[in-house]
Amino acid sequence: MLTSRKGPAFETTGADGEQISDVRNDAETCSRCDLYKDATHLVFGEGPERARILFVGEQPGDKEDLAGKPFVGPAGKLLDRCLDEAGIDRDLCYVTNAVKHFKFAARGKRRIHAKPNAGEVQACAWWLAAELRLVKPKLAVALGATALYSLLGRQAKVTRDRGTVLHSPDGLPVLVTIHPSALLRTMDQPDAEMNRARFVEDLRKIADFVE
Repeated sequence: MLTSRKGPAFETTGADGEQISDVRNDAETCSRCDLYKDATHLVFGEGPERARILFVGEQPGDKEDLAGKPFVGPAGKLLDRCLDEAGIDRDLCYVTNAVKHFKFAARGKRRIHAKPNAGEVQACAWWLAAELRLVKPKLAVALGATALYSLLGRQAKVTRDRGTVLHSPDGLPVLVTIHPSALLRTMDQPDAEMNRARFVEDLRKIADFVE
């Protein structure tokens, strides 16, 4: 089991003195794509700055956009519970998204999630690359197709590669699995518990690989 390390937070510094807090501040004024125009907040990654595990999701949802924090909505809470079942302490993990602003379609007072397109993912790749460079994780976990595309490009597929560890062009190991929001969408189906168990089993491979 991965357990928490207590003590002061690590400050991650690049070869030129760049720190992840500097990158986060720079991202606040990002206009590389148009998503910033309607979003409430930039939602940058959070977690230990020398985390061994870095999770990548698709984009912030409604709750994350309002809070300015990643994975605090229903999918994030489900991820926390599944990580706990898998013996992984989220406090050891850095969590972020391929896209840092919420993309949505307005439906009256509701804001409905809209999937980022390839151009938006590519525009935001600058920030994800900086997070990977500075955090230097031992393992990245791709949560869903958009995250996988952001890390490995079009050649990797969730349906085919789920549960396996692939490698990015620069050698970073990437564990492939689904996004927890996919579980939320199927909670009323007969195979919901089986799907959840399979997701937890994917997450258990994190400890096996890292340790």
